[in-house]
Amino acid sequence: MDFHTVVIGTGFSGLGMAIQLKRDGRDDFAVLEKAADVGGTWRDNTYPGCACDVQSHMYSFSFEQNPRWSRSFSPQEEIWQYLRDVTDRYGLRRHIRFGVEVTGARWDADDNRWHISTDHGEYTARFLVSGIGGLHMPNIPALPGIERFTGEKFHSARWNHDFDLTGKRVAVVGTGASAVQFVPEIAPSVAKLTLFQRTPPWIMPKPDHAMPGWVKTLFKRVPGVQRAYRDVLYWLLEARAIGFSSRPGLLKLASKIALRHLHKSVADPELRRKLTPDYVMGCKRVLISNDYFPALTRDNVEVDTAGVREVTETGIVDGDGVEHEVDAIIYGTGFHVTDAFDYLDITGVDGRDLSKHWRTNGIQTHLGITVAGFPNLFFLLGPNTALGHNSVVFMIESQIRYVAQAMALVAERGAAALDTRESAQARFQSDIQRKLVNGVWTQGGCKSWYLDSRGVNRTIWPGFTWRYWLHTRKVDPETFDLVG
Repeated sequence: MDFHTVVIGTGFSGLGMAIQLKRDGRDDFAVLEKAADVGGTWRDNTYPGCACDVQSHMYSFSFEQNPRWSRSFSPQEEIWQYLRDVTDRYGLRRHIRFGVEVTGARWDADDNRWHISTDHGEYTARFLVSGIGGLHMPNIPALPGIERFTGEKFHSARWNHDFDLTGKRVAVVGTGASAVQFVPEIAPSVAKLTLFQRTPPWIMPKPDHAMPGWVKTLFKRVPGVQRAYRDVLYWLLEARAIGFSSRPGLLKLASKIALRHLHKSVADPELRRKLTPDYVMGCKRVLISNDYFPALTRDNVEVDTAGVREVTETGIVDGDGVEHEVDAIIYGTGFHVTDAFDYLDITGVDGRDLSKHWRTNGIQTHLGITVAGFPNLFFLLGPNTALGHNSVVFMIESQIRYVAQAMALVAERGAAALDTRESAQARFQSDIQRKLVNGVWTQGGCKSWYLDSRGVNRTIWPGFTWRYWLHTRKVDPETFDLVG
């Protein structure tokens, strides 16, 4: 099966790229999706309380605004339905091959095409676009003795809705963004909840509210008003980049707000001590919640900071040697992000293995989109394009426009492919790492999933998103070598 373009994944990235191809008049493309429906992370994460932590009026396509969001921060089901609606509105389903999992890809220099291997045969394409994102491989820690545990265990991204937690003794391992959302939802119904916390997160109050009916009507009838509202949200969120990227001292005010939020919610001084971070805000992902702290003050909830020594047949022994009998273990430990690329099976020019190359030399890209030695391969939400302060959908839209321009450049020059120049990639990497060294993610005194095994930040875009928009606004032909 041969196509002009093959796109992998149907989250915001994959669907956005498919829409851009349709807008450019292309119909000869396929989108490969291993699941049975679209949605990406918003299809897979169905844990109780799952919701967006960026305002939905910003966390959506600028060209497909939704006046019907029920809340400022919409729940998972509503975001998933938005993506399904977008899919149908743009007639994308006929391009999607559901139940097809990509297992590898190989560049053929003889015919200048990608050969994409899947569990349902091979696809070939001139262009290959990865829209798999970074939140699709659950990170499950290797707890000593976990194989002996006879109770139920699952990751928040693979929530077992068939297992009734009511009246059960539950251990939650991890205090990431997912745990902060599902712990308050399950705490009232379980008999006992023991939260095993390694590092307390910084938590700000969540400015969530229901969207009034008159506002939704206004947005629907006067679209310009919603666009203005979106613009205001954008610049409010964008202002936070100053503290994150170059002036960590500016985060002191936000830290005071977070600590006041903690003190107001938790009266017990010992519990407050456990929940007080000892690193600079922003070093790890800043979370938002109004009900997490109150949930931890419940009589049936315990916060254990001694660590996990081992798992027995019936429970968890903490670092102090205390055994906690539990019926279920739930991992709130996030995802493989920087090390997710270790599982890529992509072969480029002269047999270059992408994952091996990155393990040896560190993750290297140009703009987080292209990689030298891998012609006509594009990553959406690739390395160093994630955000800690604004909506990644803004980044995705910048990237899909850039990819479309790169494809157009190949056609305009009568070439078969383009390959990023090593010199351009090296300049980009030098510039971005220089900026990251001074950022709170590096200087904040913590270890996070932003950093790779060498302690190098391969995840975050350091600074304003409008600067990224400027970088990607127009493709520079001097960045590439044209092939064929």
